[in-house]
Amino acid sequence: MFTNKSILITGGTGSFGKQFTRTILERYDPKKVIIFSRDELKQFEMSQVFDQKCMRYFIGDVRDRDRLTMAMRDVDYVIHAAALKQVPVAEYNPMECIKTNVYGASIVIK
Repeated sequence: MFTNKSILITGGTGSFGKQFTRTILERYDPKKVIIFSRDELKQFEMSQVFDQKCMRYFIGDVRDRDRLTMAMRDVDYVIHAAALKQVPVAEYNPMECIKTNVYGASIVIK
């Protein structure tokens, strides 16, 4: 299914994104795996573990339509895992949670 395909993973440096990347690389031979996240440190750390030639690391936020559109260019599959998931953080920062989890998901869909 993912062999010779380009895959974009939003929130790719999170726990799901890392495990999904591991699974894709172990089971398939993707043309490109793009990790899309806003955390440069986590991207750097992930690049030390997943340094295959097919890997790409793209700084961006799902709330930024133009940057996401650029990242999606020539992509076959989008795995949307970007979200604010920690309840205390969401309770203290409700608008940021809505911007990422609702508006960001809407941008991914469009």
